[in-house]
Amino acid sequence: MHKSILQPRLVVFVLFAALLAGCQTLGGAGLVTSSATAELTPEAASSIAGDMVGRFAEQVGPGTTTIQLEPDGSIFGEALESSLKGWGYAVATDQTTEGTATVPLAYVVDAFEGSILVRLSTRTLDLTRMYQMGGEGATPISPLSVMQRAAREPS
Repeated sequence: MHKSILQPRLVVFVLFAALLAGCQTLGGAGLVTSSATAELTPEAASSIAGDMVGRFAEQVGPGTTTIQLEPDGSIFGEALESSLKGWGYAVATDQTTEGTATVPLAYVVDAFEGSILVRLSTRTLDLTRMYQMGGEGATPISPLSVMQRAAREPS
């Protein structure tokens, strides 16, 4: 497919995915379950996690809170946890955090038309971006989609 045709399709898909992500994220008990179904190399997982956590820090401030993360055991989950810690965030994965203000964070990493679609979600923020796998990691191929929601009390 010609690149000039693919680029508008990609941007439309990313925006559509971000809108749908908001609908899925706010269901019932809160966030979606974290999952990484796309096959990633350790280098790609690390570069994607580093980029997404950097964008996350731009939105919420670096190292300002404890992140509650329930990883799925994937290489991306491990890279995300490491990157969050590298940016100064405290990360709680399986320990209880009673009495501590935490921000639950979920992720979805999925393959789409030869690229990787990544979404980080909190109750008030969704960040979505597409990446292309390369020899030494992954490179962003779409603009960052940022969707903010008004804070709601957990149900």
